[in-house]
Order: sequence, then structure tokens, then C-alpha cells
Amino acid sequence: MTSATDDLPLAADFPKATVDDWRKLVDGVLKGAPFEKLVAKTYDGLKIDPLYPRAKGVAPVVGRPAAAPWRIMQRIDHPDASAANAQALTDLENGATGLALVFAGGNAAHGFGLEPTADAVARILKDVHRDAGIGLELEIGPQSRMAAIHVAEYVKSKGIDPGACDIRFGLDPLAACAVWGHSPYTWDEIVPAITGGVKGLSALGFKGPFTSADGRVIHDAGGSEAQELAFALACGVAYFRAIEGAGVPLEQAQGMVYARLAADADQFLTMAKFRALRLLWARIETACGLTPKPLYIAADTAWRMLTQRDPYVNMLRATMATFAAGLAGANAVTVLPHTLALGLPDPFARRVARNTQLVLLEESNLAKVSDPAAGAGGIETLTGQLCDAAWALFQESERAGAFAALQQGLFQSKVAAARKARDANIAKRRDVLTGASEFPNLHENETAVLKATPIALAPYGEQKYKFDALPPIRLAEPFEALRDESDAALKAHGARPKVFLANLGTPADFTARATFAKSLFETGGIQAVDSQGFADPAQLAAAFKASGAGLACLCSSDKVYAEHAEAAAQALQTAGARLIYLAGRPTDAEAALRAAGVTGFVFAGGDALATLQDTYRRMEQP
Repeated sequence: MTSATDDLPLAADFPKATVDDWRKLVDGVLKGAPFEKLVAKTYDGLKIDPLYPRAKGVAPVVGRPAAAPWRIMQRIDHPDASAANAQALTDLENGATGLALVFAGGNAAHGFGLEPTADAVARILKDVHRDAGIGLELEIGPQSRMAAIHVAEYVKSKGIDPGACDIRFGLDPLAACAVWGHSPYTWDEIVPAITGGVKGLSALGFKGPFTSADGRVIHDAGGSEAQELAFALACGVAYFRAIEGAGVPLEQAQGMVYARLAADADQFLTMAKFRALRLLWARIETACGLTPKPLYIAADTAWRMLTQRDPYVNMLRATMATFAAGLAGANAVTVLPHTLALGLPDPFARRVARNTQLVLLEESNLAKVSDPAAGAGGIETLTGQLCDAAWALFQESERAGAFAALQQGLFQSKVAAARKARDANIAKRRDVLTGASEFPNLHENETAVLKATPIALAPYGEQKYKFDALPPIRLAEPFEALRDESDAALKAHGARPKVFLANLGTPADFTARATFAKSLFETGGIQAVDSQGFADPAQLAAAFKASGAGLACLCSSDKVYAEHAEAAAQALQTAGARLIYLAGRPTDAEAALRAAGVTGFVFAGGDALATLQDTYRRMEQP
């Protein structure tokens, strides 16, 4: 019997392939282009090579117990307590194993959330059998902080043993400060409130964890993976230190802190990030003289990757994110329903979110293998790189402390730089958002969401200590704003803005660029009107007039442009085209083309967002 590392007998009949052999083949395809063209970079500047050897001498990263499934958490955030209770019971009856109770004012409430009163908590948890192994995770903010006490009191009132409950209470004022950009209290004033809550809940018999180190704050604001990890470490250590300072032994405090991370559609980066956090936290535990224990990590599919347009694509994003977080050892996963960016999800959206996890666990058996990425050269390398980058940033914040680092703008400045680079790549469609910045659907039907009135909470404290905020964003918002303008035009005038694809020559000449131009303009809500290939400028002008479009885009090959583009542009201008674009990069003929009426050029790698925004501005001018 051969081992897994033995060569297959069939391989002996072929010469052994080497990296040099592969490089020769790659160089042939690159045709003189530098090999670095194939090396990707993350927003932390980490390099991702196209090929890695197997990593040797590595062990699996310890996460969930062997073959144990992660908790299938279902988001409960309906402002009406009775409706929220109905949702909770439906979810638990149909496969969910935990509930993420999102209270109004929490960092992840996104406009809605539960009422944080004792009566509402009792109604929400009615008939939810806490002694049946159901997990709870609380999403609370300063305005809804009493919800944690209300949940604890409800459990006690039902005669349930608190020690048998799986409840993560989610105390996390640092994350709230980061999102709001202000605090009514200093860190020294905040600490007693945290430790008082932790010790009080612990005295009631709850085992925790109680405080949350929430890296999602950074991810939601557009930050990088290393920044997210560093913030989670900084918050976790701050809570760890505060709890110890309140007289709780470190060994006991060890289980009182847990982490939250965002999982997005980048499978390998997500897996490396979750693995890196476990390694980094173990390093902190070791430095504290503790024997490392696996950190409890809860995952949410990422808010920032959700799109309002073509929201069904969000199902695929959530599937990949859940796949990555689950394989990387997340203890609990909450899938944000695919319509959450549009409003409160209806039963169908909630069912899809729940079943996404059920399919991956029950049909794909993802939990059967612990850390399948162990030994994979690419993911091991990326994990190590993230550890190094995150640890350096964490050390920088540690010199000040997490709260002071926020006051000094340490995290905010780095997040701003990452977001600026990310926004530029999205604008140029290098980072693709399917359905929003690429391959849009202008004829999609309206998506159903529930109607509900958000809960109004009283303001919390005076904004005494102010600093830059890290509010959540969605990456597709700039393109969605253009689509909103298009919808407004449709509603007001019965038609969207239109661009006539002025195709020149044969289909072999214009198809590629016409396809590109159609996708680009329609991402901004400008409907593309296709055409046959033209050689006669008069026929082209007549077809443009018949199309009802106000804009035109010349589409063809460079060779055809050289012969016909100027005459075609002049004909379109005479026919009344307000703006004329050419699909392709500017060449030496740019000045002549602009003189003939060409407004601008659209091409891969160009700033599509700026072009579309400028187009709308010009269309609004008299």
C-alpha cells in the first residue's frame, strides 16, 4: 500500500515536471511581458504568487473540535418583537442552531434591530428552549447595552441553568466608539462598566464569552485583512487586560473574550485571515503565560460586499464566504440575507440564508475535515504574511492602547488609505462587483422586503471625545447611485438614458468592443442600443436618429477607426448626438477624433465610474 506522498505509478512514464519547466511555458504565453504581471497584491501589499510548492513541516491550525459543525446562526432583527419571535421559531424549526439577536443601535443593525427592553426580550425568546442546545449571540451597542442584562434575567426567570447556556453577550464599546467616531467617556471610565458587566454576568453563573473583539468594524469600513486582524487583537487585549485588572484570574478571563470577523467572497484571503487570527491570539496567550486555547471566532458574511442591484448574486457571494469561514474553522457563521441592503429580508431571503449553511454542512460535509488548508503552500504563505502584517500594526496600536489609537486616528488613517485604493480599483472595474459594476441587468424585477418601522433610540451621552469615525459602507454604492438616477429618469420620462452603439465594419471588427461598451454604460443605468455594422456615415446617422438615443459610442477595431472613425463621429454629431464616445484607448489620432466630435474614450482599466458620473453631469446641462 502506497502512502499519500508516493508518486502515482502512471507518473513514472512521464518526465518529472519542474518549476523551471512551468516557467518556460508561462514565459511563452506572456510573450515578453514581465512575470510580475501574474503576481497579485492584497490591500496590505502582500504578494500572491501564481504557483506555490507544498508547505512542509506545518501542523493544522486548531479551531473547532474535530468533525464538529459550526453553529448555524440566523439573524433576528425585526423591530416588532412578536414578528421577531415568529422568525426565530421558524429558523430553529428549519435547521438553524443559533440566533444572532441584533438589537437597535448595534454595530451591525444596519438601520433596524430589536427593541432592547425586558418586555421585548421576553417576547422575542418566548418558546425558544434555551436548554435545548441553542446558541445565542447578542449584537448590542451603548444604547441597547441593557439587552444583555435583560437576556440574562430572562434565562434566570425560566429556571434554566446559566452555566448550561451557550450565550455570547457581545459587550464591545470599543467597536461602537470606532463606528460612531466619538465617546462620552474616557477609556478609564469605560473599563469599570465593562468589567462590572462581565463580573455580574459571571456571578449569575454564565460562562461567557462576554466581550467581543469585533474586526468586522474595519472590514465594513473598507479596511484590509491585516487591519481587521490588528483591530480585533487590540480590542481583545484591551478587554483581556481590563478583566484581569478587575481581579479575574487570567485562566478564567481566557474564555471571556471572543472575536468576530467578516467573511467575504475572496476564499483564500478569508481562510488565511481566520487561520491567522487563531495563531496570533495563541501568541498573545503564550505571552501572558497561558496555555493557548482555541479562540472562539464568530463569522458574518460581509456587509460591504452586498449589492442592492441584482441581489441574487449576493447568494453566491454568501456561499463562498461561508465556505471559506467554515473550512477555516469558524465556530459560528451568520449569513446576511441577500436582500439585507434593500431592507428587512422576507421569509424567502431568510430561508436561503439558512439553507446556504445547511447545504454546505449536511450535503457537502465541510465540517468533516479540520483545517484542510494545512500544508497548502499558497494559503500557508498568505496566513504567515497576514500574521506578520497584523502583528506589526497591533504592536503599533499597543504602544498607545486601543482606545487611544482610535483617538490618534491610527486605525482610521490606514483604513482610509486601503479604502481609497479599493475605491479606485472598483471605479476602474479591476475589482469586479457582478451585477453592479459589471454585467448589469437593467430589466430586473423589484425585490421584495418587509415593511417595518425602525426603533428610535434616545441619544447616548455627550460627544465629548471625538475622532474620525469608521462607518460601514458597501462597495457598490457609487454605481448604485447612478442606477438610481436612471430609475428616476425612467419614472419621470418613461425611458432611461440611451447610448447608441455605433458599430463600424463587420461583427469581427466591433463585437468585442461593443460588448465591453454595453456592459460599461449599463452599469451606470444607460441603456445600450445595439446596431449592425456600418461603413456609410449617412446610414449610421440615420440609424442613430431612429434609435432615440442621446449618446453614441463608436465600436470597432483600431484599423477600422483609422479609416472611418472621424467621418462617423462627424455624422453622429450632425445627427444630434450630445456626447460621443469611442471604445478603445486614445491613440495618436486623439486630437483629430476630438475635433471630429468624440467626447471621450472608454477602455478596460479606465475610470468607468468617473466617465459615467461625468456623462450624467453633461446630460443635465442645457
